[in-house]
Amino acid sequence: MSTAPVRRLNDGTTVPALGLGTYPMDDAQAERAVAGALELGYRLIDTAVRYGNEAGTGRGIARSGVPREDITVTTKLPGRDHGYDSTLASFEASRRRLGLEYVDLYLIHWPLPRVGKFTESWRAMVKLREDGLVRSLGVSNFTPQHIDRLERETGVLPSVNQVELHPMLPQHALRAADAERGVVTQSWSPLGRGSGLLADPAVAAVAAAHGVTPGQALLRWHVQLGAVPIPKSGDPERQRLNLDVFGFELTDAEMAAIGDRPERRLGGDPDTHEEF
Repeated sequence: MSTAPVRRLNDGTTVPALGLGTYPMDDAQAERAVAGALELGYRLIDTAVRYGNEAGTGRGIARSGVPREDITVTTKLPGRDHGYDSTLASFEASRRRLGLEYVDLYLIHWPLPRVGKFTESWRAMVKLREDGLVRSLGVSNFTPQHIDRLERETGVLPSVNQVELHPMLPQHALRAADAERGVVTQSWSPLGRGSGLLADPAVAAVAAAHGVTPGQALLRWHVQLGAVPIPKSGDPERQRLNLDVFGFELTDAEMAAIGDRPERRLGGDPDTHEEF
């Protein structure tokens, strides 16, 4: 069994350098996938209220037999619960569904700038951390401007920013801004869901050169960028392969072959996207 190395966060905690995503699994699928992944060596599990699988994720964690303190569990605040009091209530509901005493990493799922309440939610999240119910605080789909507003209005920077990141959207400026602020960037949709990246000839050539799968080559690209990918898979063999990306290294030319391509966003624009 192998586990991923860890990355240190700006609050002194650590996060594994690769995790398991659970979108769009239902509860039963999440329970099986999470339990199996933890048995294989995964130690970072990512869910969200919007995914509708927190209960299954929690059951998978309990079923795995892995000590709770060894697992980093992430969940996310949905847009409908932005605001101070509603964030506290939403978190408590998430904690009950997960069946956990605390959550390791709690993220604001989308900033919803038109609604304009994400700083109120952030203040509530700071209280949750102070109360020992959350270990680390983060955001998802935030731009540098959104993060700067958080710091300006609350004095507290996130530890993590989870964003759409793959070779068609390498997020050069955002990753640099995160790094400048001491924020670790996580990658959702790291394999470019439905985009054909896994069948791309350039990716296949890099994979063949290292005797790995195209998925492993893509995930290694993320690791070498300094990002933390969170690939979703319910297949045990694919889960095993996805985790096994820390024993080889891509050259600069291979990194470029994978990452130099026309930009294409697969998800919403954080400045306009609204998800409740």
